[in-house]
Amino acid sequence: MDSSQNTGLGSGGNGMLATPLNDTAAAVDDPKQNLNQVINSTQKTLGLIHQLYLTVSSFNTASQLPLLQRLNGLVTELDNMVELSEKCNIQVPMEVLNLIDDGKNPDEFTRGVLNSCITKNQVTKGKTDAFKSLRKHLLEELEQTFPDEVESYREIRAMSAAEAKRLAQSQSSLPNGDVKVKPEHQGATPL
Repeated sequence: MDSSQNTGLGSGGNGMLATPLNDTAAAVDDPKQNLNQVINSTQKTLGLIHQLYLTVSSFNTASQLPLLQRLNGLVTELDNMVELSEKCNIQVPMEVLNLIDDGKNPDEFTRGVLNSCITKNQVTKGKTDAFKSLRKHLLEELEQTFPDEVESYREIRAMSAAEAKRLAQSQSSLPNGDVKVKPEHQGATPL
């Protein structure tokens, strides 16, 4: 293909602007940038297919050269898309692909996952509330039978909670959200 064929994409009179065929950007390791490049390549491919459709639908012998140029442009952009997609590590659940194959909206999968999480969360919250209620009931019963032991237990729990609070306050967060634990000093710890 010579250079005159490489720039004639938008000259078919269909309102599309001419776009160069080789937009390949420098290799970037940023996954978001790689994904954006694949998305842009996909959109460009759809535009080329639309241009090709317009050329084919009004084909005559004079439009043979633009048709060949658009076919070559499409092949080049598909090659570019394959190269760009190899840099992306996107894993799509099979359920989503099956929904798309069945002609359904893939948002149904997301909705189902969210509803499942909400249901499991409600079940877990119910179990947690049941255990809290059981603990409260047991403490009430134990307090009637063993008041001194329950008082000792509550004092131990209060000291433990205070120690956990002190430990949490002594930790600091890193910029990425991880928790940085300060090294403990050896020797006696103040009470």
